[in-house]
Amino acid sequence: MRPIAIGVAMIVAFGWASVTAHAQSWKPPAESQRCPSKWGAGDERGSGNHMKPESVLRATRLIKTGEVIDLAHVLGPSGPFSGTRRFDVHTKRTFMNQASNRRGSNEETVISEIGQVGTQFDGFAHQSIEYSHYNCFKTDEISTRGGFTKLGIEKVGTLITRGVLIDIAALKGVETLPDTYEITPQDLQQALQRQNLRLQPGDAVLINTGWNKLWNKDNARYVKSCPGIGVAAAEWLAKQDPMLVGADNWPVEVAPNPDAQLSLPVHQILLVVNGIHLLENLKTDELAAKGMHEFAFVMQPLKAQGLTGSTVAPIAVR
Repeated sequence: MRPIAIGVAMIVAFGWASVTAHAQSWKPPAESQRCPSKWGAGDERGSGNHMKPESVLRATRLIKTGEVIDLAHVLGPSGPFSGTRRFDVHTKRTFMNQASNRRGSNEETVISEIGQVGTQFDGFAHQSIEYSHYNCFKTDEISTRGGFTKLGIEKVGTLITRGVLIDIAALKGVETLPDTYEITPQDLQQALQRQNLRLQPGDAVLINTGWNKLWNKDNARYVKSCPGIGVAAAEWLAKQDPMLVGADNWPVEVAPNPDAQLSLPVHQILLVVNGIHLLENLKTDELAAKGMHEFAFVMQPLKAQGLTGSTVAPIAVR
């Protein structure tokens, strides 16, 4: 039995070690290689251009029972935050109206980066290659103290489309992928084959790594690193032409990147180079537990002028 046990151990070890074998470096393309966008010079919506009546109708055809699954974590001060990001709520007991019906009133002041906390949606002003954003808008030309004059999150609007959950944790037979596991194109393709699904242009592609199980349970581990898609997987997904790519971790991509010289390159590959939005810190455990791999996806970012992103509360409907 010993040789068999050793062989099984080697296979298991090789399976998880394959992350290193698939890791690759990446160099940002020149502006001449990525601009103008395929959506046209001056375009600010990128993959949001997939939002058309056809995408809505395609999504509604997937609704059979009317069951709604929330994909957002509750936004509060106890959640995991990166760096100096925060979410502080201060309740304002405003006044008791003296009219006969004695109407009381309460409000709140929130001190937070409302574009980059909780379950959040990344806009194109959020990331750049040096000082050049999606479609080669320049930071110095579009940024002001009051927000961005181009690529603001208000340009996105409502997104309704077919949603697809790619369950990599289930593919690997684990609840949570290892801390810095790099998801490869082969992982994505094998999971889709296992789920008997194919991606279509304009899909909302959501990835389950199991990492969301750490939310509010081990926040320090949650933000220190995470499993996620690597460079090759991001480039493969970009070729599938999705409306957005999301995951149940904080950057969608593997962090830190296996190449120590790279800083979150998937953000640049998807947002800057290809104009594809990112959706972070999703709550995918209920979808995964119910085997809900295809559904109607609905989300609307804040109508907040000039923001780099938006806290959001997307839903899946089947």
